[in-house]
Amino acid sequence: MSASLTVAVVGATGAVGREMLSTLASRDFPASTCIALASARSAGAVVPFKDGELPVRELTEHSFKGVDLALFSAGGGTSETFAPHAVKSGCVVVDNSSAWRMDERCPLVVPEVNPHALACHKGIIANPNCSTIQMVVALQPLHKAAGITRIVVSTYQAVSGTGHKAVTELETQVRQMFNMTEPAVSVYPHRIAFNCLPQIDAFLDNGYTKEEMKMVMETAKIMEDPSIKVTATTVRVPVFYGHSESLNVEFARPLTAREARAVLSVAPGVTVLDNPAEKIYPMPIHAAGEDNVFVGRIRQDESRPNALNMWVVADNIRKGAALNAVQIAEQLLRDKLLRVPDPGAFA
Repeated sequence: MSASLTVAVVGATGAVGREMLSTLASRDFPASTCIALASARSAGAVVPFKDGELPVRELTEHSFKGVDLALFSAGGGTSETFAPHAVKSGCVVVDNSSAWRMDERCPLVVPEVNPHALACHKGIIANPNCSTIQMVVALQPLHKAAGITRIVVSTYQAVSGTGHKAVTELETQVRQMFNMTEPAVSVYPHRIAFNCLPQIDAFLDNGYTKEEMKMVMETAKIMEDPSIKVTATTVRVPVFYGHSESLNVEFARPLTAREARAVLSVAPGVTVLDNPAEKIYPMPIHAAGEDNVFVGRIRQDESRPNALNMWVVADNIRKGAALNAVQIAEQLLRDKLLRVPDPGAFA
């Protein structure tokens, strides 16, 4: 590990950017210098880092001179514009947007699942969708054990996945309703307080949303098995932090609920909470602020052979975004892959 490693966080003033800085600090990531970058309107502000603060610099195409690693959390358009400039400067990018996830040049990585994919990176590594990350962390060990053939997933996603404005809107709407006033709606197409919205992102021609199709396509790429069939329904729920998922999983070979619990109990990044008799099962309040993916309600699907149902919960800002990105960076260092093999790969 270099004693003079310089790391930049792009989108440092946002919720995920701030969590990236916090995660770098809490995991003692070996950077001698950390730079906070954001849009021109945020330049001059400060963000917390370790025991002090970092001044926020304006993001420009020249921001990456002398930077070894950049963690991007600033939207797809920003990433498409500035990530190639970072790579051209010799900076490795870990990008949290959807901009590069399906690009053949960019590995899509969850370190507990496919760390080997980093070996072929050309300068940009994509961080998967938050709901996909927690699902594949829970399912990869079971896929190795019995071979997954089909996944039916329904998600219950916290408003923090939309950003700080959505968190504020939910809080405001709850107050307004308790005060018997009409809640103001701006972030979502309908009221989110005491409601569920079966729409995350825009609808596509096939009737699915972009969020749902992300889960379909990303799962095949990460698990490196296009034969796995995935169908998804993604729902926004009035929870601040922590995505939940109901999974129905079919296998090529028999796998009992007991066997699945045993496999998951020793799986990296997984915590099993599964004792319904004692009312023990994962909930967002367990996951908020935690690194692991929580799995429970593991049971046989009595309507299908070789199928299980389970419930999966994780902190969407941590494991679903910031932590996974930092884990990728840590893996790059361990494997001595923190280098740009071709600075012109994204020119």
